[in-house]
Order: sequence, then structure tokens, then C-alpha cells
Amino acid sequence: MAKDIELLTNEIRKKIIASDVFDFEKISRQVFELQRTHNLVFKTFADQIQKKDEVVYLPISTFKSHEVKTGIWETSQLFKSSGTTGSISSVHHVKHLDFYQMLSLNHFQKVFGALDNICILALLPHYLERGESSLVAMVNHLINHSSIATSGFYLYDFEKLQKTIFQNKAQNIPTILFGVTYALLEFANFFGKEMLDHLTIIETGGMKGRGKELTRNELHEILNQHFEKAIITSEYGMTEMFSQAYLDKEGWFVPGKTLKIIITEINDPLSEEKIGKTGRVNLIDLGNLDTCAFISTDDLGRVDESGRFQILGRLDHSDLRGCNLMVQDLA
Repeated sequence: MAKDIELLTNEIRKKIIASDVFDFEKISRQVFELQRTHNLVFKTFADQIQKKDEVVYLPISTFKSHEVKTGIWETSQLFKSSGTTGSISSVHHVKHLDFYQMLSLNHFQKVFGALDNICILALLPHYLERGESSLVAMVNHLINHSSIATSGFYLYDFEKLQKTIFQNKAQNIPTILFGVTYALLEFANFFGKEMLDHLTIIETGGMKGRGKELTRNELHEILNQHFEKAIITSEYGMTEMFSQAYLDKEGWFVPGKTLKIIITEINDPLSEEKIGKTGRVNLIDLGNLDTCAFISTDDLGRVDESGRFQILGRLDHSDLRGCNLMVQDLA
């Protein structure tokens, strides 16, 4: 039985990787049937609330309390959420790290271009200090694909980071800086004000208990005041996801080919909301082939006709997570 599950999973994995033929709906149905049968946690949950063929979404909090796996396999690596002091971390068991890395790299390069001559910088001290971060694993993989020697993690060495950004500007090297919110704000105050049209800042959210949470608009406005002409954008991702989405110029997150957002009514998780209406954010993440691809988050959001989405806040009584946002306009 275990061997049969492995064969089926690998066949689906090949379809996900294939760039020429990719049918999201067909593959997601195959993944649902696989996980509905062979993921004990997901099956137990689904059996309690739905008919066999109805798609349901596993509450994201399950990753804090259960080992979520499809089939039986040995964990090669653990990803743990950063959270805040005293909170319980989510744990995502990794079977194939290279699968996660490949999906992340492919989508990143589709959005930002080939990494050959792009400098990747990271200001993610909280994640590095806690360890076992999916974000650090992703960014480290991007750094390894850059040919620019100064690419790397900079922790709290603001002077060195500033020097690198200025050197890249002088040499006209496109530069992308990943940063957690509180560290970016501290760096901005240290940095002062400068024209930096070679720089893209990707904020990953999170004050980590080090100050008042800001809305995304407030944060981007502050960063724009310090890093003039730089592109300020955001990444939507989390420990429980193997796929990411990046903010476009119109303020919508654009998911990669392996990710789809489904909005359901806040008080009825089985009823899908209309396009443009605010509700609970659920996701189908085909990157989670070996764990659970069908997840109900604690985020509020909406989608448009093309599949782009916005995150508008958090549901009441939800645990604070690293990418927490204050509630904005829910109209």
C-alpha cells in the first residue's frame, strides 16, 4: 500500500513540475482524492463534516497539534513558524526539500526575472535566530542561485547592508531585499533617505511583538519615504504553505501556478463567496502534495476574476501569526 501511494504521489508530482501541460483543476482533484483517502488527519476531519466528494479545507491550526502527512514517510526536515513569544508554533513536515525549493525558485523568477545577475539580500534576523524557517530556506536557495558575491543574510549589520546597497547602485546591479517588518523599519531609520531605483524591497510582514502592527499601506508609505524610487512589494507565504504569492502594482497578490485561493463565507466554511466579496481565505496549494493541499486560514480576503487576491485582515479570536495584518476596509 505504501509503495502504491508513493508511485501515485510521484506521478502527480511530475504533472505539477511539467511546464508544458498543467491542468490545475484536474491535478487538484487527483490530489484531493489522494489526500482524502491516505492523509489520516485530513480524512478524519473531512469525515466529520462532508460528503465524500465535497472539497473541504483543513483548519490551519491543525499544523500546531498534529503531524500532517499523506501516506507514511520519514521527515527529512521540519519547518516551524516563527510566531510570537509564548505562542505555539506550526510545524510542517518536509519530505522533498528540493520540490519546495524548485517551486519557490520558479515562481520567483517568473515574477522578478532570472537570478543570474540579481543581488539577493535578506534582513530576517528573527527567522534566522529561531531556525527551521521555510522563508529562510527559500531565500537561501535564491541566494545560492545568484552570481553576485555580496548576496546573503545580513542580520543586524545595518552598516554593511547599507554599504552593499550603495555599491550595487554604483555598479547598476539590480538588488532585491527580503525583510521582516520590524527589521526593515529599524534599517530605514538607520539608513536615512536615498534615491534607489535599482532596489526592490520584499516585506514579509511581522512586528514579532516589537511594536504596533501596521497596515500594509502604512508600512509601504514609511519605506517609500526612506528608499525613494525603490519598488516596495510583499510576499504572501507561511510555514503551512509550499507556494508563494507576490504583490503586484495594483495591490493584489498574484499566486504561482501551484496556488489557488478560495473565499468562503465567514460563518459557513462550505459555502463559497462570490467574486469580490470578503470572506475567509482558503487555499489549494499543490506544493503541499505530501502533506495537505487544502487549508482554511485565519485570514480575511477576496479574489478577483483572474485569481488574484487581497488580504484584508484577520478573523476574530485567531492566534496572531507572523504575517498578521490589522483589519482594513472589508467592504
